[in-house]
Amino acid sequence: MGLALIAGQGGVPPHLVRVLLARGEVPVLCEVEQFPSQVTGDMPRLGFRLETFGSLLEELRARGVTRLCMAGAMRRPEVDPSRIDAATAPLVPRLMAAMAKGDDGTLREIVAIIEEAGIAVVGAAAIAPDLLPEAGVPVGALPPEVRAALPTAEAALAEMGRSDTGQAVVLRGGTVVAREDARGTDAMLADLALGAFNPLDLALDAAVDWRRAADAQATPAFLYKAPKPRQEMRVDMPVIGPDTAARAAEAGLAGIVIAAGGVMVLDRARVIEVLAGAGLFLWVRDGGSSGGQG
Repeated sequence: MGLALIAGQGGVPPHLVRVLLARGEVPVLCEVEQFPSQVTGDMPRLGFRLETFGSLLEELRARGVTRLCMAGAMRRPEVDPSRIDAATAPLVPRLMAAMAKGDDGTLREIVAIIEEAGIAVVGAAAIAPDLLPEAGVPVGALPPEVRAALPTAEAALAEMGRSDTGQAVVLRGGTVVAREDARGTDAMLADLALGAFNPLDLALDAAVDWRRAADAQATPAFLYKAPKPRQEMRVDMPVIGPDTAARAAEAGLAGIVIAAGGVMVLDRARVIEVLAGAGLFLWVRDGGSSGGQG
């Protein structure tokens, strides 16, 4: 059974290709022309645009592809109506209606279209289970204040999920001090490191000197990242990596909390090394856990 990989940007697609090649499976690499991936090496490649998505599916079926994985960061490309081809034209009304619902709605519709073409959609974590760490605290010590703040974190992500605006927040005590936007988690953390707050995202009592608030004597702040409610996990599972760990340290956070089974960790050994070097914790939190090591 042939497998195709629609590769976005970032480190996940190269990791998946290494895993596949190591077990003797050569994927057909598909890249959006406007946003090429970081995958290198000699393998079958297909460039495409959203305006030619129908033709891409026809070509994949002709090549015997029965499974497809979408992985990596993908921005919504500009659509040129004059470039929509005959195979894609019947899909345009569905895609336009889905895009009006936001990124999550768009991805769900794309998954439906792929499956209707007779191609099964598989998640990155199904190809590379090593991307999902076991529940626990593999590095650092977990401050008790973090557990107490989790209901606030979960409520914030649920609210963001309803508006399809992000998968991560930063909390200090019971206050959300930053929310992820379309630029991603690392950009949010970079803003914190620079003190570049958006006042609309902050409660008044959180609009304080971040460096002072992040002092060891203050309530510890942490990053919380988890899937949004009803998120399509096969094509949009959250991920952190070494850059996230470094940004968290630069922002003065005490650590990172992620949902076990719901957030991929790229280059786990390096993530742990960066966090340990900066004195930060990582809690891979079991969904049914309210404390302890799971």
